[in-house]
Amino acid sequence: MSAKVEPLRPKRKCPECGRESRRETYPFCSQRCKDIDLNRWLSGSYAIPVTEAEENLDDE
Repeated sequence: MSAKVEPLRPKRKCPECGRESRRETYPFCSQRCKDIDLNRWLSGSYAIPVTEAEENLDDE
């Protein structure tokens, strides 16, 4: 019986450098790329833009 095993996660490229991702650091290829991404989150580089209309909804 030769059943084909499906991986749990699809193969993806590392969002930082584009190399193949690894199981231990998914979706990144290494701990270094994972740390770079974490630093961007903690430093506020990643932010969701807010429009003026959304700001006015909080006042009502």
